[in-house]
Amino acid sequence: MTTVAFIGLGAMGAPMVGHLIRAGHTVRAFVRRPEAADAARQLGAEPFFTPAEAAQGAAVVFTNVTSSEDVREVLLGQNGVVEGAAPGTICVDHSTISPIVTREIAQALAARGIEALDCPVSGGTVGAQAATLTIMVGGKAEALEKVRPLLEQIGKTITHIGDSGAGQVAKLCNQIAQVVNIEGIAEAMRFAGAQGVDTAKVFQAMSTGMAGSRMLDMLGPKMVTRDFSAGIESRLHAKDFGLAADIATEIGLELPAMRATSAQLGELMDQGWGKDDTSSLLKVLELKG
Repeated sequence: MTTVAFIGLGAMGAPMVGHLIRAGHTVRAFVRRPEAADAARQLGAEPFFTPAEAAQGAAVVFTNVTSSEDVREVLLGQNGVVEGAAPGTICVDHSTISPIVTREIAQALAARGIEALDCPVSGGTVGAQAATLTIMVGGKAEALEKVRPLLEQIGKTITHIGDSGAGQVAKLCNQIAQVVNIEGIAEAMRFAGAQGVDTAKVFQAMSTGMAGSRMLDMLGPKMVTRDFSAGIESRLHAKDFGLAADIATEIGLELPAMRATSAQLGELMDQGWGKDDTSSLLKVLELKG
């Protein structure tokens, strides 16, 4: 069994930790607050109040935090993982962040003898709880094979995409396809509703036709019943689209559907709905008449 450190015991990280512990692994968890330490203990993890302390004695360090700078801080900042991890440690980052920052972090870690894998995931909290996440991996294939038995405890599909940063590129591709689809579903529901047609029946017909998709199955019913409680908070999709838009601008790439959807997400954020589900894109359309 393996001793691992885990940084980021949120809605995604906590069930991941639970799977690792049930598989017999020892988890050293970084927490910021006493109540978070209690929650870590309830999962079966040992809490520590700095990333450096959590990383001591761990063969693998998992991170699952929000932003590029969050990852940089917990790995390379003061009291960060680099101050506690031994050479040969492998850092596995499940966050969705900039591929450019990912490569910078990997280079900094390599200078300390630490391997880095970018392993963003798709599947949301449902996938985290069921250990059915899709994991997209960037980094050395040899490092992936060393941690594959651990990843198999939290995910169902593990794909090595390429070198450092490639996993993050794949995740942003996933987000573009996913959220553009959600916008299309919202527009279809708005189109039906504005003409007095039963959206539940429209959804039923669409779901068995060529327009059927996982996103339609998951978010179509939420739009029909107007249940905008978060499955995945829309602010996270907005963050990911911001990353994708910045990179597209940097490399001179025109992606009109992504840009239009990004603008809709921006309006959603402006309305203060960032903690609601991304199905709230329907409400943005309704604001416009």
